[in-house]
Amino acid sequence: MIHAKEIRVIDEEKKQIGILPVPEALNLAKQKGLDLVEIAAEANPPVCRIMDYGKFLYEEHKKAQEAKKHQKQVQLKEIKFRPKISIHDYTFKMRHVQRFLEEGNKVKITIMIRGRERSRPELAQQILNRVLEDAREIGRQDGETRKQEWAMSALLVPVKSGGKDAKAKDTQGGQKEVQSNSDQENRP
Repeated sequence: MIHAKEIRVIDEEKKQIGILPVPEALNLAKQKGLDLVEIAAEANPPVCRIMDYGKFLYEEHKKAQEAKKHQKQVQLKEIKFRPKISIHDYTFKMRHVQRFLEEGNKVKITIMIRGRERSRPELAQQILNRVLEDAREIGRQDGETRKQEWAMSALLVPVKSGGKDAKAKDTQGGQKEVQSNSDQENRP
């Protein structure tokens, strides 16, 4: 599968052997009972390594698994409201909305409209506006409000925080404190 005439060869201990013709590099790999794997096709000349290809695939799979483990999976959570919701139920559900947004998840707010409530869709709009207003510190609306005959919905996404740099406190002061402590230690 290697198309170049000459390749840069690296052995199993990751030491450079040099630039060799492909057939010679293949013979060297066969003598050691290993495979010749092209690892940098774009380089000039291409870089190939003598290694156990099965072991290489296993290590790549493990690296991918480890990278996947450290990724945050954003989930879509849904909270349903009714136009005639009580104050206690509203605050209870808003705490869930707040928790979901703080965890970094998206939240779909759905206002269910049933029976006679269909004749007054403005009540559902008022509840939706109230939810969006109460959650504006931690979330913002993504996209348009969707209106259907039986429901009205909007998608909230978390507002980006400052990240790691925003949490760092007075790094300059920290340096001065360290320097002043070392000055005191050097005094007789």
